[in-house]
Formats: sequence, C-alpha cells, structure tokens
Amino acid sequence: MRRLLDLPGAVPLLMLLVAAAARGFAFVPAVIDTDEGLYLLQARAWREGGWPFLAVWDMHPPGAPALFMLAFAVFGESVLAVRLLGVIAVAATASLLVAIARALGAGRAAALAAGLLYAGQSSLLSGLATNTEILFAPFVTAALLIAVRAAGDGGERAIGFAALAAMGLLIGFALLIKQVVVFEGCFAFAVAVLPALVRRRLTGGGLVGRAIVYAVACGLPTALLFAGYAAMGAAGVLWDALVLAPLRYQGDAIPPEVRFWAITTPLVTLLPAIGLALVATVPPRRADGTILLFGWVWLSIASLAIAAPGMYFLHYFLIALPPLSLLGGLGAVRVVLSLRAGAPGVAWGVVVAVVAGYALRDEALYRLRSGAGLWRPDPVREVARVLAAELPPRAPVLMANYHVAVLFLARLEPASRFVFPAQLTGHYAEVLPVDADEELARILASRPAAIVIDRGWMHVIRAEALAAIEAALAEAYERAAAVPEERGPVEIWRLRASAR
Repeated sequence: MRRLLDLPGAVPLLMLLVAAAARGFAFVPAVIDTDEGLYLLQARAWREGGWPFLAVWDMHPPGAPALFMLAFAVFGESVLAVRLLGVIAVAATASLLVAIARALGAGRAAALAAGLLYAGQSSLLSGLATNTEILFAPFVTAALLIAVRAAGDGGERAIGFAALAAMGLLIGFALLIKQVVVFEGCFAFAVAVLPALVRRRLTGGGLVGRAIVYAVACGLPTALLFAGYAAMGAAGVLWDALVLAPLRYQGDAIPPEVRFWAITTPLVTLLPAIGLALVATVPPRRADGTILLFGWVWLSIASLAIAAPGMYFLHYFLIALPPLSLLGGLGAVRVVLSLRAGAPGVAWGVVVAVVAGYALRDEALYRLRSGAGLWRPDPVREVARVLAAELPPRAPVLMANYHVAVLFLARLEPASRFVFPAQLTGHYAEVLPVDADEELARILASRPAAIVIDRGWMHVIRAEALAAIEAALAEAYERAAAVPEERGPVEIWRLRASAR
C-alpha cells in the first residue's frame, strides 16, 4: 500500500474514489441546496449569451456559474454534471491537504488521513451540493500549499515573485467564487512571508513589494471582470451585485438568540472532526508543533470567514473542514498510537473510516428516509415534468417559493432576472437593487405562463407578496396540478386561456 501511494497520481486517484463514494447520494436528488439552482440558471443563460447579473441576478461573484459552464462542456448540461464537478473539487482539495500536511512535516499516515477525512466528511452541512465552499476550497488550499513550501526552508529565503503571483491568482480566482476568501487570502500571504521576515531575510521594502505583487495578482481576475462589464456599460450593475448587495445582506444578519443555535448545530455535526483535532492537540507533541500552529490559526481564520456575513447557514461551516481535517489527520495517528494496536495500519484505517463513515451515515439516513429519487419520485423532478408537459419550451414561470432548479430541468425561463424566491418574495427583499414588491407586481402584470407555489413552505413569503400572488391566481390562473412534497403540496397554476 505504501509503495502504491508513492506512484504518480495515486493519491489524487484515491481521493477521487473516496470523494465519489462519500458523495454518491448527490447523484440522486435534483435539489440539495437552493443556491445550486441559481447557479444552474446563470450557467445556462451564460452559455446562451446572457451574462450573470444581467440575465440572472445574484450577489455572489460569477465563479460558480463559470465552473458550472465548464462542467456542462465536459459532462453535458445536467444536474449530474455539477455534482461530478463537486466530486472533482473535493478530491482536489483532499489531495492538496495531503501535500500541505507533508510539507509541514506530518508523517505519511497523518497526511493521508487528512485528505481522507476531508473527502469523507465533505457531505456534511449540505456539502453534497456543489456550493461555493466546495468550489473555492481547491484554489485556497493550492495557494496555501505554495505558501507552506515557500516557508518550508525556515525563512532562509524570501518567497519569489513568481510563486507569490501564482498564489495571488489562485486566491483571485477563489474570490470570483465568494468574497469571504479574502480572510484566507491574507492568511496565505502571512504564511509565505512571515518566516523570512522574522529571520530578517526580507526587508521592509521587499515586504512592501511582495505585498503589492500579491495584491495585484489577487485583484486581477476581479479587475478583468469589471473591465468586461464596463465594456458592456454594466459596471454599475456588477458593483451593486458584488459590493453593495452583500452589505445590504449583512444588514439582515440573524439575531443573537438565533445565532447561538445556528452555530451549535454545525458544531454538533462536526463533533467527530473536532474531537480528532483536540486529540491531536491535547497534550501537544513538540514534533507536531508546526502543523498544530498552522492548523489552528487556519481554523481561526476560517471561523472569521464563516462569521463575516452574519448569517451562519450550514454550508458556511464547510470553510472550517479543511483545517479541521488537517488537524484530524494528526489526531487519527495519535488515537492509533494510544491504542497500541498489534496492527497499527488496520487500526488507522478503522479510525479514519469511522469518522468519515459517520458523515456518510448522517447523509445516507436522511436520503434513505426521504426516499426522493430512490423508492419514491423526486418532487422537484415531478414538478419539472408537469411543467414541461403543460408549457412550451422557454415559457416564463414565476417560482413563488419553490426551487428554481425546476426551471433548469424543465427548460423554462424565469419570469424575471431576479429569480431567487427568498429575495423576490421572501424576507431578504432588501438585498435586491430594485423594490421587490414593485418587481413582483411587474411580473404578475406580465402574466407569466405559470406560477409555482409550495403550500408547505408559505411562511417564507412576505405577507405583501403573498397577497399579490393570491390575487393574481384568483384573477387569471387555474390549478393544473399538485405534486406531493414532504411539507405539503406544490401547486402548479397555469394561466387561463381567457387571460392570455
């Protein structure tokens, strides 16, 4: 086994297999996280010439839909394509974690465990969806690997400008996926330059020069994006989406009494990972000092990125999984050593498998109990099937409070470029650059071909929006079908012929 893992490409292949096995349930449901549906619509529109924010609006940078387009080009335009993209992203991050651990001085077993723990636990916290935290992790870990290797000579040499520029571009690409990467970007720069600075191998002028090169490289992808939108006369649209909208979103941060439970839930979910990290640290071993320091500082920086938006959605906590897995790799070895097992390799495999298997069990039980796409129809695909049968291709549809991925599956169009129900009809209306109620009134006046409303999820619709939708349904629509969902029926209302 040891010789096998020394072969070129063996570790990435192993991580790919483990990621595919751990994320196998992602291949079944049409929807795991609602954000994914938004990126699907953006990617489809972009392939057809409709740029993000202009055709389909969002407050995330366009990196996720860009990667979705790449997945479409390789695997075909489908939900499965982006789930395969998620597998590849997880395998890449896991492989890079192995390399980081080795560069920090970890043994083979600890390094390999770090990668396996990340791949195996990536399904937790809505991680089965190909969301931003899954997609930017490979870029961040690649940048950190360059930084760690640059610092690995004990600061005897300052990091070169080429390596620094490569780091910056990686972070810059990650910033095009989500803005919170800025915290880990600063951490990567500190890792790269601090050893040489402490040993006085780097002067103040050299530090400033490197900071400028790094900042320019980090900002270059975003600058090019703004240049492209400016050429289309849409720089203001991009500025509002990427800068002003997140500030408006942060203004709607959850209250403190809710925040406690929002943080407690993912911490309980991550207890095995946290437990292994603590085992690695208490008591600390001198030989593990460098990797422990790196891992805990990285985890602290990741926590800042999680907290920055003020929302604490489950998938935000996936940012903490790479450093937790890095520390957990050491913890797994410490557990094996403490057991004094006669077959340490077997014991190591059991420890890693139990922790990673806990994540699979957590996700598998939910999917098996739900049965959607397994032993009963997937409601999302059923709604898409009914809509596709009732309407002509590309007909405009208003998703009042249901998954916009339906529009992708049914080859239909959103009734507005503001497609996300939580913003258009829900309680995050302040995020939009337009008055949500006025936009909804315009949509309803345009008479979309159908309106989809989830009766089991009515509490997410603002009272004003619900009144407007109900009035439109009564005036011009007839109920064409109702698809059972676990919370209640999803109703499909078709425009009456007399109202067209």
